[in-house]
Amino acid sequence: MYSFMGGGIFCAWVGTILLVVATATDHWMQYRLSGSFAHQGLWRYCLGSKCYLQTESIGEALGQGLQVYPMQVRACRLEGHLLSRWTNLWLREGRGPARAYWNATRAFMILSALCATSGIILGILAFAQQPTFTRLSRPFSAGIMFFASTLFILLALAIYTGVTVSFLGRRFGDWRFSWSYILSWVALLMTFFAGIFYMCAYRMHECQRLSTPR
Repeated sequence: MYSFMGGGIFCAWVGTILLVVATATDHWMQYRLSGSFAHQGLWRYCLGSKCYLQTESIGEALGQGLQVYPMQVRACRLEGHLLSRWTNLWLREGRGPARAYWNATRAFMILSALCATSGIILGILAFAQQPTFTRLSRPFSAGIMFFASTLFILLALAIYTGVTVSFLGRRFGDWRFSWSYILSWVALLMTFFAGIFYMCAYRMHECQRLSTPR
């Protein structure tokens, strides 16, 4: 039983680290825009050597002349043509759906990280399972949290993949998913295997408990 939990803890730690790195980095997708290299993540997109937050104020500033800040004006002058073309594509698709797409992906990734962290805490506490907690099995609870984390990652990736292929993929000829996106899939596998390991530990513990004479 403890060997299964040890394997589960290892997979969970690796999966959570990869999950945090994937969520925080800006390399979910990379493409060429007017001959220049660009890439984007869940929080920022980078054109050339400049990165910009995925916020509404940038699009409104260029599209409607509202909320133009000095730093954004200087950045727009430096990246003029590239940023203008990106904004035109963004505004053409609509601000509301774009915000919902980003917010949903971010929310599911954050929920996944929280579930994975909770699973790790329960998994560590499972090594010190006390008789007073026999009704609430910590290995079983940890496994459930890891499966919930896997589900949230899957939902985030499904939303991101669907919107990227249907929207961005049709507008940029030379594009591909990048290493942050790949890390998310690896994190999904690691959290899934962590849940499997803890469920196996739970079943083994139950078999031992039932076979022990009272």
